[in-house]
Amino acid sequence: MATTLEDCGELNELLPWHRELRAQFPIVANSPGQAYLDSAATSQKPQAVLDAVLRYLTTANANAGRGTYTWANATTALVERTRARVARFLGDPAPLEHSGVHFTSGATEGLRTVARDWLPGHLRDGDEIVVPFADHQANLLPWLEARDLLADRGVHVTVRELPYDPASHDYDPAALARLVTPRTAFVAATHVHHVYGADMNVHRIRAAVGPDVPICLDAAQSVGHLPVDVGALDVDFVVFSGHKAMALPGTGAVWARNTRGPRFRPGGWAGTPNTCGIAGLEAALDWLDAAGTDRIRRWNTALAARLTDGLRRSASYQVLGCQLSLAADSAVQRREGIVTFRHRAIGSNDLGFVLASHGLMVRADGHCQARAGEADSSVRVSLHVYNTPEEVDRLLAVLLAL
Repeated sequence: MATTLEDCGELNELLPWHRELRAQFPIVANSPGQAYLDSAATSQKPQAVLDAVLRYLTTANANAGRGTYTWANATTALVERTRARVARFLGDPAPLEHSGVHFTSGATEGLRTVARDWLPGHLRDGDEIVVPFADHQANLLPWLEARDLLADRGVHVTVRELPYDPASHDYDPAALARLVTPRTAFVAATHVHHVYGADMNVHRIRAAVGPDVPICLDAAQSVGHLPVDVGALDVDFVVFSGHKAMALPGTGAVWARNTRGPRFRPGGWAGTPNTCGIAGLEAALDWLDAAGTDRIRRWNTALAARLTDGLRRSASYQVLGCQLSLAADSAVQRREGIVTFRHRAIGSNDLGFVLASHGLMVRADGHCQARAGEADSSVRVSLHVYNTPEEVDRLLAVLLAL
């Protein structure tokens, strides 16, 4: 399989590091002949995470903030320690001094929590918000729900579509700057697109909207896949799912800067937190830091480039997203471990079944895109640190033989 010399060099350089990490995933070691290529849906879990959850359940399982005995105190300490761990992992320059971390069941609940519990208190009649209409629907529907909730109270807010560049499928900062008015009060954006695999260059949004507008970032496809630095991004909320970042399902977090608009305080009675998930999240962040998110990004990007360089040589396939990024000598960024495509004659669901029969596990459907996203289903391959060049080559061999 032909690929670029640069990508071959990247993979070869990281190969010893990769072999060591891949061996730490029991489900991979126990499933020879199977290639899991759906990490944008959920990641596999390293042994260190499984061990941390079992250790917690067998040494300190109790409720947090409800008792004064040893196990309860240990659980409370775990929850608070992991809040600070999340802030450090996200590059918070002053962890929890002004900012806060709230645990959720995942990114969807996190975004809805911001929309339900924070946004209504920030907006006034006549304000405008700018949100994405072609990203994951979890980063559109909560903001529309908030608009409708406010309308029931007599507060009318205009929702504007975050503009995209039709060629690159990235956000269009120049068009966004023209859209901004003195009543623009909030912007929602996505860090890495869950279909196109593009880093959406969120740092350019701050320059387009000015220093005072709060920005909420859906980081479900970036946390755990590449370095995330809230100081450099200058956003006000970072929302992510733990299960996409090596932790357990039912775990996620909202990081809030708390310097623009009211302080973020989730409403209602919190109840019992997912302490098992929080124990796993702490271990997952430790594991990711030790592995190096920069190296994880380099590995995933090189694998995605290997796949796109193979697919673009076949007239049978349409790769979605920026076409410039398909060229081996592309001057633009490569895809962040996510490659989505269609066969021009075979339906995507049928193609997914064919690949599954070869032990290649991919996602084949509409990928939960919001209303302005792709209308037709497609096949998404999403890669992570446990994937190999040989798995990508196996995938290409099956695809190119059809």
